[in-house]
Amino acid sequence: MAGIIGTKLGMTQVFGEDGTSVPVTVIEAGPCPVTAIRDPERDGYAAVQLAHGNTKEAKLTKGELGHLKKAGAPAMRTLVEFRTEDEHQIGDEITVEAFEAGQKVKVSGISVGKGFQGTIRRHNFQRGPVSHGSHNVRAPGSVGASAYPARVFKGTRLPGRMGGRRVTQRHCEIVEIDTERNLLLIKGPVPGPKNATVEVREDG
Repeated sequence: MAGIIGTKLGMTQVFGEDGTSVPVTVIEAGPCPVTAIRDPERDGYAAVQLAHGNTKEAKLTKGELGHLKKAGAPAMRTLVEFRTEDEHQIGDEITVEAFEAGQKVKVSGISVGKGFQGTIRRHNFQRGPVSHGSHNVRAPGSVGASAYPARVFKGTRLPGRMGGRRVTQRHCEIVEIDTERNLLLIKGPVPGPKNATVEVREDG
C-alpha cells in the first residue's frame, strides 16, 4: 500500500478540460526517507517507517538522532509507519511518484481545534425559545434522572472541547501531481489547518 507524509499548504482551485472549477487541497509530500523496516517474522507485521519534516538537531533526543543517522537521514521531527507488503530498503526515498492522478486516497491528520463549544455548535442541538422570559435559550437542558441513577451517563452529548483530534478523510481523489515541487493536489478539503502534518495512504 502506497503511503507518504506531507504538509498541508492550503486550498486553491484548478480548472478541468471542460472549464469547470475543482477545489483542491495542496499537500507538499516527501521526499520521505525510509528509516526502518518491520518484518513479519521479527515484528509480527510488515511495514515501513517514513520520516518527514526537517528540524534542528537540538530539538531531538540522542536516541532519535542516532536512529535517523543509521538510515542516512537528516534531523526530522515526524516518524510514521505505513503497513505494506512492498519491499523497501533503509535509506530509500518515497516521493509523490508513488501515486498517480485519479487515484483514491485517504488523508489522516489532526483536525482544526475549535476550543470549548456548547451543544448547539458541537452536537447540532436546537436552541430554546427566546421570548416570554425563557431562560433556556442555549442551555443543554436536562441530562439525567434525579434520585436514580443520580449521575450523568457516560457518552452523553454535552458541551466540551471540539476539534483537535485525529480524523481520517476517505475516498479523496488525486487531481494532479507535481513531481518537480513534490506536490499532491487532492480534490476537496482534508483534515487539519495550514502547515499541518498529514498522512496520505492509498484507499482500498
